[in-house]
Amino acid sequence: MGSGINLREEILQMYMKNYHGGAMKLVIIGGEPLDVLEGWTMELFSKVKAGPLLDMTPKTDMPFWKSGKLYKLEAVRDVHSLFLSWTLPCLHKEYMKKPEDYLAHLLGHEGKGSLLYFLKAKGWASSLSAGVGSGGSERSSYAYIFEMSIHLTDSGLKNVFEVIGAVYQYIKLLKQSEPQEWIFKELQDIGYMEFRFAEEQPPDDYAVDLAENMLFYSEKHIVCGEYIFEDWDPELVKHALCFFNPDNMRVDLLSRSFDKQSQAIQCEPWFGSQYIEEDIPSSFIESWRNPVQLDADLHLPRKNEFIPGDFTLRNANSPRSSSEDNPHCIVDEPFIKLWYKMDMTFNVPRANTYFLISVKDGYSSLENSVLTELFANLLKDELNEVLYQAYVAKLETTISVVGSKLEIKLYGYNDKLPILLSNILSTFRSFSPKTDRFEVIKEDLERAYKNTNMKPMSHSSYLKLQVLREIFWDVDEKLGILMNLTFTDLLKFIPKILSQLHIEGLCHGNLSEEEAINISKIFRSTLSAQTLPEEARHGERVICIPNGENFVRSVRVKNDLEENSVVEVYYPVEQDIGKGATRLRAITDLFSSIIEEPCFDQLRTKEQLGYTVDSSPRMTYRMLGYCFRVMSSKYSPVYLQSRIDNFINGLSTLLDGLDDETFEHHRSGLIADKLEKEPSLSYQTGDYWSQIVDKRYIFDMPKLEAEELRTIKKDDVITWYNTYIRSLAPKHRRLAIHVYGCNSDIAEAAKLQEQLWTAIDDVQSLKVSSQFYSSLC
Repeated sequence: MGSGINLREEILQMYMKNYHGGAMKLVIIGGEPLDVLEGWTMELFSKVKAGPLLDMTPKTDMPFWKSGKLYKLEAVRDVHSLFLSWTLPCLHKEYMKKPEDYLAHLLGHEGKGSLLYFLKAKGWASSLSAGVGSGGSERSSYAYIFEMSIHLTDSGLKNVFEVIGAVYQYIKLLKQSEPQEWIFKELQDIGYMEFRFAEEQPPDDYAVDLAENMLFYSEKHIVCGEYIFEDWDPELVKHALCFFNPDNMRVDLLSRSFDKQSQAIQCEPWFGSQYIEEDIPSSFIESWRNPVQLDADLHLPRKNEFIPGDFTLRNANSPRSSSEDNPHCIVDEPFIKLWYKMDMTFNVPRANTYFLISVKDGYSSLENSVLTELFANLLKDELNEVLYQAYVAKLETTISVVGSKLEIKLYGYNDKLPILLSNILSTFRSFSPKTDRFEVIKEDLERAYKNTNMKPMSHSSYLKLQVLREIFWDVDEKLGILMNLTFTDLLKFIPKILSQLHIEGLCHGNLSEEEAINISKIFRSTLSAQTLPEEARHGERVICIPNGENFVRSVRVKNDLEENSVVEVYYPVEQDIGKGATRLRAITDLFSSIIEEPCFDQLRTKEQLGYTVDSSPRMTYRMLGYCFRVMSSKYSPVYLQSRIDNFINGLSTLLDGLDDETFEHHRSGLIADKLEKEPSLSYQTGDYWSQIVDKRYIFDMPKLEAEELRTIKKDDVITWYNTYIRSLAPKHRRLAIHVYGCNSDIAEAAKLQEQLWTAIDDVQSLKVSSQFYSSLC
């Protein structure tokens, strides 16, 4: 009730004024017949009052920002981000022409000749994106806001005005060269193909998207409006380009190196964020208005060789009945093992091909683990142009390091997939990094290490894994090693890790068996390495916490201004192996389903401990466990722990009091969940892939769990709880991670020793004196 304002009254006024039929769009999606849906619509929405139609006509004469200013903002994480924004006229009516998407495609391009390619060669930037955002504020009837965000290196930060100069050189190139119809045609082909083969998305998201589309597109284009590039209008592109000038530009610079002592600091009124507003020297603005020279390295992109042309479905001549339900192994050699399943369900010309490449000694020491990451990041950097062109044509690639392995995933339209894979693997084999890129990528990795664990939730997961995994290289130690690594160290290391390899992969989707076998041949013919023997492949071992033990690890948040504390309590159950494993997983899932809502209701709704409260099963390298998590800005970890314990101890009463009908409701609901068909090809691939990564190879796991659930009774769940979770249970043991926010006192952690908790002060010495489970994956 501040300053005589009645807040409730104000909210009601706002509601009465704005929430009426004229300002609303309604989308109903359901499996029922149309007349049933219509009946429900009348019943639920006929009381919405009518109102004047929304005025969507473009409005003008409203300056959005002062030009010629540079806004400096303080970053929490170690980043330097440059944001350039321009206002374009409202383009609602031009959705068939999409001039803003044409320009975003060119300004955000990453191939040779592009702005980013140029900035990378200078060592000034590591990534860039450009375009009009999809939110209402970027696409209003007043203006479209076109934003470019550039991740700068340290050197780019020092030369920030030169970076903006390069942007205006590229804009000049676009103004000088006629708009190109072939580029529009490429976007048109990709848009048409994406619409024709769109994957089903969850109906709730789809309803939201369509309701929003109704505001922008005419009736016949509500479903396809965002995909179509119908009318080529070079004059409109030229008109839009006129708005890309320094007098219509806003510049924001987000960085850690923010001068806190500056006299010019201002405070933004809503969140209290600090910023500095500076004038950009007029000499720079003049030079941006009309750049004197155009660097020869800037030019339009070349034609995209990855746009697919063959959309035929490989399953057309496959008898449905003979098709394998699950992936099966079609190549099983010492060097490569390949699983394969042709898609018989989704009928789209897409395929997902995932590979794990075990390298020699990639994780065997702290230094090797850092060198492996450097190698992978430099490889991605080297491949960036090719991967970007394929990405534009909707054939995507991710390359990441998973322990001692490189994981390479290619997913999208299958037509050009083998060409892309050949490209990646030949670079992989013959790759020799360059020293200037080494410095830039090393700086990027240093920044990534410094930014790790800034969020308390991910920090607690990290600390949990640090205790559970036998070998776990600490990020701060990795940072220390990285600082001292030289270019020569990396050059010596690369031939070593590539000397012996082992590949395991999965081909799933629109590929014939012959095509999949040919993919395995690409590996064999391109990579000239020896086979990495089985005993030399890294197996992950998980710590065995003794029964009755309560370990706690207490740590401060990494960011001194972070107010949230997190408590994560992890209960190991059993290793996921042997005859009873499927049943045990099913019981654990059923327990989770029963307590999920009461846990949320008690700890979040009633006790209001914090915004995030969750409880769920965990599978960590084939170790089944159960986890409770709470994040709170109000309470200390010791108090949160006591409330979680109180809830867990009360579960006996809850489970005993569960009536048959409620239990049956949970059980049949979970069975239905397990048997529900996957919504898309990628979901299904993800399930299969996790079976391969975990070396379990039970590809119909949900079905087997559903079968077990049919015979699981309430007593089985109670016995499970009494065995693993209840305090003083025979196999009760736990690991608690306490992350202390800046407002809670870590000295409090000492109180826990009185409650039979064992503090882990030194993770390494704990591991020396501990037993570990045998490695399963």
